[in-house]
Amino acid sequence: MNAAGTLRAWLEQRLVGDARAWLFGAADALAAGAPARRFFLSFSAVPRRIGKAPLDLSGEELAQAEAARPGWNPRGWTVDDAGRALLVLARPDPDTLDKTFASADLREAVALYQALPLLPEPERYAERCAEGVRTNMTAVFCAVAHKNPYAREQLDENAWNQMVLKALFVGVELAPIVGLDERANPTLMRMLCDYAHERWAAGRPVSPELWRCVGPDADDDALADLARAAKGGCDGARAALESCPHPRAKETLDKHRRP
Repeated sequence: MNAAGTLRAWLEQRLVGDARAWLFGAADALAAGAPARRFFLSFSAVPRRIGKAPLDLSGEELAQAEAARPGWNPRGWTVDDAGRALLVLARPDPDTLDKTFASADLREAVALYQALPLLPEPERYAERCAEGVRTNMTAVFCAVAHKNPYAREQLDENAWNQMVLKALFVGVELAPIVGLDERANPTLMRMLCDYAHERWAAGRPVSPELWRCVGPDADDDALADLARAAKGGCDGARAALESCPHPRAKETLDKHRRP
C-alpha cells in the first residue's frame, strides 16, 4: 500500500461520522481535479473539521509506514497532521504547494514539512527543506530535521551541515536526525570542533552528542578535542573514540576511561 492509502486506512479507523466524510470527500474531490481554492480551504480547515488528537500509531502501523515509504516515521503525528498529508498527496501540485508554504501558519508548516518525503518528485522541494532548516521556529525545524528521511536524501552537504549545527544552536537532540552517521563528513567535523571551542571559550557546556559527528572524520586536532572532552567526563566523546578510525583513537580512549 502506498503512503496515501496507508494514511487513509489509519484515518478511517480513527475518524467517524461527519469528520471522516468531510476529509475523504475533500481528498477525493482534489484527486478528481477540484480547483486549487478547494485545496487551500480544506487544508486550512482540517483541525477544525477532524480535530487534533494524537494519531497514536501502533507498532504494526509504524511498520506499515516503513513499508509504504522507507524511512517514513510518523511517530508523534496528530490526526490533523495525517489529514493534511492526505490532502497534499491528493493534489501534489508544486505551484499549489509553493503557495501553501508561503502562507502557512506554524502547524500548517509542520504538516507540510513532515509530508515532504511522501511527495512525487521530492527533489523539487529541496530548497523548501533548506528554508525549513533556517527557520527560528523550533517546531518547524524539528519537522524537517527529526524522524524525516527527506533531509538525508535531498539536502546538499552545506545545507546538511548547517542543519546539524543549527540543531545544536537551538538545543534539540541530534539522535532523531535520520542519516546522522552516514552523512558525517570532514567539513562538518571541523565546524563542530570550532563550535565546541567557542563554547569552551565562553565557559558554556558542549552537547555530548556533538562528538558523534566528529569521531568518524577526526584529524589530529579533532582527536585532541575528543581527548579534552573525554578527560572532562564526557561519555559522548568516549563513545566517539570507541568507533573513531584515527590510528591513535584507542590509545586516547584508554587514557581517559572511567576508573
